[in-house]
Amino acid sequence: MQRITIAPGYEISRVIRGGWQLAGGHGAVDGETAIDDMVAFADAGITTFDCADIYTGVEELIGRFRLRYRDLRGQAALDRIRVHTKFVPDLGVLPTIDKAYVEGVIDTSRRRLNLERLDLVQFHWWDYDMPAWLDTLGWLNELKEDGRIDKISGTNFDSDHVLAILNAGIPFTSLQLQYSLLDQRPEKRMVDLAARHDFALFCYGTVAGGFLSDRWLGKPEPEHPLENRSLTKYKLIIDDLGGWDLFQGLLSALRQIADRHQTDIATIASAAMLRRPGVSAVIVGARNRAHLASNLAIADIVLSDADLGEIDAALAGARDLEGDVYTLERDRTGRHGSIMKYNLNKGE
Repeated sequence: MQRITIAPGYEISRVIRGGWQLAGGHGAVDGETAIDDMVAFADAGITTFDCADIYTGVEELIGRFRLRYRDLRGQAALDRIRVHTKFVPDLGVLPTIDKAYVEGVIDTSRRRLNLERLDLVQFHWWDYDMPAWLDTLGWLNELKEDGRIDKISGTNFDSDHVLAILNAGIPFTSLQLQYSLLDQRPEKRMVDLAARHDFALFCYGTVAGGFLSDRWLGKPEPEHPLENRSLTKYKLIIDDLGGWDLFQGLLSALRQIADRHQTDIATIASAAMLRRPGVSAVIVGARNRAHLASNLAIADIVLSDADLGEIDAALAGARDLEGDVYTLERDRTGRHGSIMKYNLNKGE
C-alpha cells in the first residue's frame, strides 16, 4: 500500500477505509466481525480509517479496534494507525453553537475512539448564512492548542470559504470532498488552491455510491425511488452530467480499461482519482473485507496515457456541474439539497 506524508511526521495510507457503511441505517453490524475486518485492513496496509461523530456506533467500533490491534500487534503497529473523524454540528445547533458544545462533542469522540488526542478532525458546516462557522474553527484551534486535536481539517467547504479559513490563520491540513470521474467540480478552483496552500485532498464518492461498477454496465436506467439515498444522490449527478447514455459510455470505457488491468470498474474509477493532481488519498466504503483485495489494488494500478485518454473521450460530451465544491448540495430547496439529512445527531 502506498503511503504519503501530508504534514511533518504525519503519514497515511493512500487508500482510506471509510466507516459510513458501518453506521446505523445500513443493516445490522456484528461488532466482533467488524473489528476483525479492520484488523485485516490494517495488516494489509490500509492503516487510515475515516469516521464521524454522526456515524452511529462507528467511532466506538474503531475505538475497540484500536485496543484490539494494540493487544495483537503491539504499540509500534498501533502508532501507524490514523483515525480521521468529523465534527458535524446539526443544522439546528448552528444558531446557538458555542465553545462548550464544540468541546463536549470533541471530548465524546476522544472517549469513543480511545484517543487522548484526535489525529485529524474534519469540520463540516451546513449553512454559510449562519456566521459562527469561523468562530467554531477558532474553538477547534483552541482545542488543538491544548492537546485534544492534532490536525484540523474540513469537509465539503468551497474554495471561497477555504481561502477565508487560511486567511484567518487557522492551520488547515486537508479537505475531504466529493471528487470522482462524474463530479469534477474541485478542478474548477480547489485543486489549484490546495497546491498553492499545501493542503491534502481526500476524495469520497469515487465509485458514486456504487454506480461506477460492473453492476450497472448495460443496465436500463433505474426509476425512482432508488434503493438508498446514496444512489439517489449520485443519480442526480449522472442526470446533470449528461444522462444515462453518456454514463453507459463511460462504464463501457472503464470496462475495457479494467480488462487490460485484470480488475473491475470500481477499482479503475478509484485508481483514476488517486492519480489526479493534489489527491493524497481516496476513501473507499467497505462494509467488510470481501473487497479488500480490490481496495489494495487501487494504489497499485498504473493507468497509461491511453487509459486516461479513453476516460476523457468518454466524458467529452459531459456538461459542467453547477458551482464549486458542494454548491448544489447546500441548496436545501434544490434537487440535490432536498434529499440531504441535516440534523444527523437527532436522526433527521
